[in-house]
Amino acid sequence: MLEVRNVSKVYEGKVSYQALSNLNLTIQQGEFVGVMGPSGSGKTTLLNVVSTIDKPTSGEVVIAGKNAHQLSKRKLALFRRRELGFVFQDFNLLQTLTVKENIIFPLTLENVSIKEQDERVNRIADKLGIAHILNKRTYEISGGQSQRTAIARAIIHSPKLILADEPTGNLDSKAARDVLEILQKLNKEEGATMMMVTHDSQAASYCDRVIFIKDGMLFSELRRTDKQQVFFQEIMNVLMTIGGTEDEFSAVRV
Repeated sequence: MLEVRNVSKVYEGKVSYQALSNLNLTIQQGEFVGVMGPSGSGKTTLLNVVSTIDKPTSGEVVIAGKNAHQLSKRKLALFRRRELGFVFQDFNLLQTLTVKENIIFPLTLENVSIKEQDERVNRIADKLGIAHILNKRTYEISGGQSQRTAIARAIIHSPKLILADEPTGNLDSKAARDVLEILQKLNKEEGATMMMVTHDSQAASYCDRVIFIKDGMLFSELRRTDKQQVFFQEIMNVLMTIGGTEDEFSAVRV
């Protein structure tokens, strides 16, 4: 589903900064993969490169068999809109629209019929437990409900790959747990392929696999083979090895 091949990213300036260095990563169809690392490790740059927001200095990013960065500007915009789903820490919802209007926004860009829009939004809203707030404005709902709305918007067009950037960063512990359980359920029951960047070790423990980045390179990876609490402790052990300040990685969030 996703292949990152020898990707490097150098930011030019008075002093050049290499954010990624010959990084390789493969995510299979239906995997839920977490990306972790200390501040400045390159995890956000990796997400930006995979999401096609940023372009690698060298190397390839292949999503569903397509080298996204070789597409024309128009085809890239269509690819991003049709094949990728995004979940952000700050939700990125449009305040002037209702919950329903935010969710169906990707479909309106594709000229999907009103009937099909309604069918899709009702099915997804039921699944995510937000059917009762569809007609509310985003300023009338909680943070947890906002993130559920953002997840609904991300999946309504059945993207090939869902990219989540610190999806629990602005949520309390209960809302964070609810959102992570939703993501895990979508992965297991719908076969959604996900890549999640997080500093939160408990959030990462919901994944099938966690990769750790340090200094722009792959440091190590862990696969979940046991109970979630055991996986969480394994993640914490790697984070203690990889370095970073104590407040960078939350151990008690959810």
